[in-house]
Amino acid sequence: MLAYMFPEPRTRERALLRFFKLQLRQTYMKRGLAYTTEECRSTALWMPPRAGPPQMRDAIAQLPMLLILGRRAGAALRLVQLVESRHPKTPHYYLGGLGTDPQWQGRGLGSAVMAPVLDICDREGLAAYLESSKESNVAFYRHRGFEVTGEVSVPDGSVRLWLMWREPLRPPS
Repeated sequence: MLAYMFPEPRTRERALLRFFKLQLRQTYMKRGLAYTTEECRSTALWMPPRAGPPQMRDAIAQLPMLLILGRRAGAALRLVQLVESRHPKTPHYYLGGLGTDPQWQGRGLGSAVMAPVLDICDREGLAAYLESSKESNVAFYRHRGFEVTGEVSVPDGSVRLWLMWREPLRPPS
């Protein structure tokens, strides 16, 4: 999905750095939850259940994103609208991003940074939701209780997302 939003390989790394800094500063550090491992080898970015629809201040805070996206702003906004139109209305925690340094993958770090919020979900009886842009990650999320509830693709088929929902797990009796 990020390659779709930032297709130019020469500038992608710099654009992604700006993109994630803005997301952290304007979204996750203000209203969300961010969990990392030591030395930030893995990070999970969560949004708690919404009290209501996004507010105007939320939209204004994201305006600098248009500058980062540049010529891709229109395509990126259409993708966001497509995904948001399928976003569940039922209260849930939303996993907006999960990443692990490739050389540290397969060591349980992704599971570790997801665990605090999944524990909250189970304790509070709330669901969790995510969109995976990599089919290879679907099994990883299934192993943590998520199930595919749908798929979305951009019209040209270059981006495909798996929509995944996790009901809270009942603690053992």
